[in-house]
Amino acid sequence: MKFLYPALLIAFVAFTSCKKKGCTDVDALNYSSEAEKDDGTCEFYTIPTNYEFTDKDGNSTVSYSGQTDRLNQLEEMTAYMKLGTSGVISADYLKNMFYNTNDNGGGQFSFSSSKQLADKCLFTDTAKFTAWMDDLAAASADNGMVASSGQAGVLSSGSSTYLFDHNGVEHVQLIEKGLMGAVFFYQATNVYFGSGKMEVDNSTAVDASAGKYYTTMEHHWDEAFGYFGAPIDFISNTDNLRFWAKYSNSRNGELNCNAVMMNAFLKGRTAIINNDYNTRDEQIAIISEMWEKISASQAVAYLQGAKDNFGSDNAKFLHELSEAYAFIHSLKYAPSGAKITPAQVDAILSTHIGADFWAVTTIDLTNAINEINTIYNF
Repeated sequence: MKFLYPALLIAFVAFTSCKKKGCTDVDALNYSSEAEKDDGTCEFYTIPTNYEFTDKDGNSTVSYSGQTDRLNQLEEMTAYMKLGTSGVISADYLKNMFYNTNDNGGGQFSFSSSKQLADKCLFTDTAKFTAWMDDLAAASADNGMVASSGQAGVLSSGSSTYLFDHNGVEHVQLIEKGLMGAVFFYQATNVYFGSGKMEVDNSTAVDASAGKYYTTMEHHWDEAFGYFGAPIDFISNTDNLRFWAKYSNSRNGELNCNAVMMNAFLKGRTAIINNDYNTRDEQIAIISEMWEKISASQAVAYLQGAKDNFGSDNAKFLHELSEAYAFIHSLKYAPSGAKITPAQVDAILSTHIGADFWAVTTIDLTNAINEINTIYNF
């Protein structure tokens, strides 16, 4: 059995043992389902409160720099897209950022990296995202116009200004939140938690001479965590949350998702260290289910926001409807066994929202909310 050696003096769950009967307690945070001993007792292993893991020599075994690069790329893409409210943006620039041309987004990124968003996007949807980039660029040519049904332009609410196409769609939201689903959510739950990435070597460091002290399996788990966008001391630290971690915090009051997600990431990683693959797989199921619920719950919140602003604030109505559309769309990337099917996602988007956001009614919004609430038992 491999053991966890903390790099820092951080709090740990108590290490203890129990009789065989007690080992069936599935609620125990640190129960090792594969650690039963010959004498009928079983072990409980220690789980850190922070996402920090080391080998026996104290070397960090955590690495997800590629995921951090992709989060940074989407962040800078989003900043560029938002310039469309006051100037014409280039679809070619956006595509260069998406494909990371010349390792610097064709000169648009503030940093260099060999990573890209496009090659991690569900390949069947890459054309959809580049088409949305074309639509956003076209709408930005009308940034001096007031948006209305059939007319692209901008609308403001308070200090916020948004760019919409002629159908009232804010493509900034479709692209940003859409890539959160098609890259971050999809890669973490379908790829890195899939058998192709989990049924790999977990006995030797990848390359200790190059500072890669992690096993292949440990690294894949870390990469899934990297796509979540949380700091290593999440839950206690909710500052500077990124993408999915930010929305987890947004839905935490309803779902208690911060604790569920972080505890499962920590428990699963510790289980890998201890060669406890049953527990690892249990945590994969917990993370995947809660990640899906975060997207669904956030979609409902934005649908309700759109409904609340219907007829009184078109800027907020269309903005929140665009965000809701993107989070519903992201549910298509949930792994096998999801509560919602891709067909149900398509039906909600086409039946209750459609292509013309100006034509959406409060009845449509109510029906979409009720359908999602029924599927997820919210």
